[in-house]
Amino acid sequence: MSARRAQVLLSLLPLTVALTQTKLSGVLDDCSCDIESIDDFNNYKVFPRLENLLQKDYFRYYQVNLKRPCPFWRADGHCSIRDCHVHPCSPNEVPLEIKGEEHRKYSKEANKIDGEDCEDESQLGAIDGTLSDQSKKAFIDWARHDDSLDSFCETDDETSPDMEYVDLLRNPERFTGYKGVSAARVWNAIYEENCFKPRSVYRPLGAQGWHSCAGEDDGESFYEWLEGLCLEKRVFYRLISGLHASINVHLCAQYLNEGVYGSHWGPNPQEFQQRFDPHLTRGEGPRRLRNLYFLYLIELRALSKAATYFQRPGLRLYTGSGPSDADTKAFLLGLLNLTLSFPMHFDETSMFCGDGQAVESLKEQFRLHFKNISRIMDCVTCDKCRLWGKLQTQGLGTALKILFSEREILSLPVRGSSQYFQLTRQEIVALINAFGRLSTSIRELQNFKYILKNAR
Repeated sequence: MSARRAQVLLSLLPLTVALTQTKLSGVLDDCSCDIESIDDFNNYKVFPRLENLLQKDYFRYYQVNLKRPCPFWRADGHCSIRDCHVHPCSPNEVPLEIKGEEHRKYSKEANKIDGEDCEDESQLGAIDGTLSDQSKKAFIDWARHDDSLDSFCETDDETSPDMEYVDLLRNPERFTGYKGVSAARVWNAIYEENCFKPRSVYRPLGAQGWHSCAGEDDGESFYEWLEGLCLEKRVFYRLISGLHASINVHLCAQYLNEGVYGSHWGPNPQEFQQRFDPHLTRGEGPRRLRNLYFLYLIELRALSKAATYFQRPGLRLYTGSGPSDADTKAFLLGLLNLTLSFPMHFDETSMFCGDGQAVESLKEQFRLHFKNISRIMDCVTCDKCRLWGKLQTQGLGTALKILFSEREILSLPVRGSSQYFQLTRQEIVALINAFGRLSTSIRELQNFKYILKNAR
C-alpha cells in the first residue's frame, strides 16, 4: 500500500466511526416510517426504475430561464467557474412536439376556414374581434394569476425570449466549486426569512451554511423552538432542510477529485465528512440526513396520489413518437404503481385540519413562503446550481400541489382536462426529476457507507 493511500484511509477512520455513531436509523419524526424501510424500497425497487425512466426524451428536456434577475438583492454577477456553465440545447435538438410547435400547427389547420366558400358570410354581421394591446396584456395577466392560485412556485414566463431548453443528461448536477458568501447568502435568506423562524432563534448552521455552528450554542435551543411549532411549520422546515441535505449529498457524490493520473468525477468522502460528520457539525449532520428521508417520504406520497391523474387513458406524455410515448407512459405507470405499494406513507391528512379561517390562513402562508423560496433560486449565480435548484424546487412545489388537491384529482374526468386541476409538462418533468434526485441521494448514502466500511 502506498503512503498516500494509507494516509487517505487513516483520515477516513474517524468518519467511519462517526457514521456508526450517527444512528441514522429508526422511525422518522412526524410520521410512522423508518429509515431502513425507505432504504430497501428505494435502493432495490425505486432507484432502478427511475434511472431508466429519466433517460426518456420526455423527462430529459427542461425549459428554464437562467437570466432572470434576483428580485431581492443586487446579484454579484454570474459565476465564472468553468463547471458552473450550462450547455443549452441547440434549436434543432429538442423534438418539435415537446416544444409544442406541432400542437399549434395542428390547431391552426383544424380551425382554418376555406376562404372562398365562407368569405362573403364572414362579412355579414361580423363581430369586431380585435383587442387592444392593453386588453391582451390584461388577459395574459388574469390567466397567469388564475394559474398561480394553486401553485407553490414562481414559474418562469414561457413567452420570455430568455427561455431555453436544457438537456438534463448533458448537464448533470455536480460540485462546481460554487460556495462561500454568495451561496451562503441564498441559504440564509431561505432559512431566516421563509421558515417561520424569528430572528431571536439561532439555527445550528454557520455563515457558510454547513461546516460549523454559530457561537457556543449546540443547537438544542433551536430544536426546542422547532418542536414547539405546529405540525405544518415543522414539516416546512424539514422539507427545506431535506432539500439542502440532498443537494449536498449530490455534490459530495459528484466531486471533481484530483488524482495522480488527472482529475475525475466521483465520491469525495472527506467532503461528505465536512458536511455531515456529527462531530464537525455538532450533531447536526445526522439530523439533516433524517430530513432528507422525510422529504423523500413526502414526494413519494405525492407520486402515489398522482397515480389517478396519470392513469387516465386520454393522458399522453407527448413527444411525437407513438411507440416511444406509450413506452414512456408504461414506465411511469409502473413507477407510480410501485409507490402505491409502499406500506408506510406520510399521512398528509394530519395537516391543515379543520375548516376555520385560521387553517386557511396557515395554508396560504405555507404556500406563499414556499413560493418565495422558488424566487430566491433566481439569486443563485452559478448557472448549473440555479438550474438544478429551480428544477428541484419546482418538483417539490408540484408535489405539495398534488398533496393538497386530493378532491380535485379524484373528480378529474376520464378524458379531457379539468379547470380545477392540471399539471403542465414543466411540472411533470420537474416532479419526476426532483424525486429522481432524492432517490439518487439515498442510493449515494449507501455508497458512502460502503466506501467507508472498506476504508477501515
